[in-house]
Amino acid sequence: MKQIWMKYSYLFTLSFFILGFFNIVFAWIGFFCLIMPFAFVIKDNKRTWCQSYCPRSNLFTRLFARIGVKRTAPKWLVNGTGKRVMLTYFLINFLMIVLSTLMVFMDKRDPLETIRFLIAFQLPWNMPNLLDVGVMPDWVVHLGFRVYSMMLTTTIIGLLISHIYKARTWCAICPMGTLSSMALRKHNTLVIDNHLAK
Repeated sequence: MKQIWMKYSYLFTLSFFILGFFNIVFAWIGFFCLIMPFAFVIKDNKRTWCQSYCPRSNLFTRLFARIGVKRTAPKWLVNGTGKRVMLTYFLINFLMIVLSTLMVFMDKRDPLETIRFLIAFQLPWNMPNLLDVGVMPDWVVHLGFRVYSMMLTTTIIGLLISHIYKARTWCAICPMGTLSSMALRKHNTLVIDNHLAK
């Protein structure tokens, strides 16, 4: 099963974006990719998701292993500034998603039903909503659009970086990879502290 997933997981990324065209509620599937890195840190005590299972990494590898420019990424991108910029973008975006969804849930604002790039830039098309899945609460739809927008933004950035540099360069600055590395360090610190305390 592991080998099959590693071979075809890129289809998960493609399916995410395709299903969003049928109904934006399918964008909730994106939470799978937000949760799994931490699940594997807890389970394996290493970044197994990033190293083996990540569907976006698989997509970039398949697309650019042969046709990419394959330049070595500058150190500022992969070791410091790039990581901080992407992590800051993700945390601000995630905070805005949570707060705006909460406001929609409390009827304090109308839901946003558009796709945006980098939070601010509305894309010039509407999602076709080809599949009726029934009436959904406004906050569910709003959250779907926000998650879809975030995933689209980071995928486009990842595609550009992986084309200009090596195929898995995105993995070095991926916010989920950075956060899972931080979680791993924290987990190992707690294990050592508990061991020393005994």
